[in-house]
Amino acid sequence: MKGFFATALMLPFSVLAAEPAATVAAAPAAGSGIAGQLAQLVLGLLLVLGLIFFLAWLLRRVQQSGPAGKGQVIDIVASRALGPRDRLVLVQVGNEQILLGLSPGTITALHVLKEPVQVPATDQATPEFAQRLMELLGKDQKDKK
Repeated sequence: MKGFFATALMLPFSVLAAEPAATVAAAPAAGSGIAGQLAQLVLGLLLVLGLIFFLAWLLRRVQQSGPAGKGQVIDIVASRALGPRDRLVLVQVGNEQILLGLSPGTITALHVLKEPVQVPATDQATPEFAQRLMELLGKDQKDKK
């Protein structure tokens, strides 16, 4: 019995004594393990980023295909900045137009218009701007030649 306990007590020390040799032998494999772990980390990161972009794309598609896009009842007719944080917004609700004052944390109805205001279309300004920009770019290119 004494021999059994002595051997059982000595077993952990003999395992500990053999451990440094095992770690020295495993050291060259650790270099390839780090490269493998780095590759796994990069692939995991790419997978997560791909998932985020896919979910953002899917969310945009679902929001655009919903019935709220075509059946809007409330439209913003015009907006004017009064300061860095304050605005006036003219909102069309059905046949009524409401002038709203927007401040940080508050929205106040300032006036309900009896007759809707006709706002000129702003789509005509875009081609004029594009044409003017092309003229300026053309002049700059002529000056460089």
